[in-house]
Amino acid sequence: MTLAETLDHLKQKASPQYLAGMSRFGIDSSKALGVKIPDVRALGKIIKKDHQLALQLWDSEIHEARILASIIADPKQTTPGLMDKWVNEFDSWDICDQACSNLFDKTPFALDSSLEYCTSEKEFVKRAGFVLMAESAVHNKKATDDVFLAMLPIIEREAWDDRNFVKKAINWALRQIGKRNSLLRHAAIECAERILEQDNKAAKWIARDALRELSHPAP
Repeated sequence: MTLAETLDHLKQKASPQYLAGMSRFGIDSSKALGVKIPDVRALGKIIKKDHQLALQLWDSEIHEARILASIIADPKQTTPGLMDKWVNEFDSWDICDQACSNLFDKTPFALDSSLEYCTSEKEFVKRAGFVLMAESAVHNKKATDDVFLAMLPIIEREAWDDRNFVKKAINWALRQIGKRNSLLRHAAIECAERILEQDNKAAKWIARDALRELSHPAP
């Protein structure tokens, strides 16, 4: 499928009503068509993996085209350089999360990139770092506990960040690490308790929300 054909498929699924409602979810719709995620994913299933098309879709700067790019890009052909390029062009939380879960998390660079990105001053780059922590905690079955124990001091250190999309990602990472196993749950609870002592509104929200879930794990 060519770039023009792919964009035409997306435009056929565009909904003015959905486009108008995207801002309610904190999504920048200035470059969006108004295509629902299930429709984007359905097109991705038809295309399957097409790395060159993914690169073209990303460079189109169209919101849904970039989400589709993250779905059809090949993790085996994805380099740290490409990840760095894309992450620095994130302009919305949903593109950030989709790229991290659909693509970045499936590369061998996910863990190293998470530690790099979470120190950025850019809102969506920093969010990406913590989203990758959360995704790795769920999906990287081979990673040892030490990998995630090393993330907890970073979470504690950055818990001051009151930007909405950053603090929610920090909280997400803390919860997912704690849900990985019993040892990490106890470590995450201890981390949350230390964060709770910080004289910062964002930190206290991160800690309380995590403790609410981790202190009463699902049976």
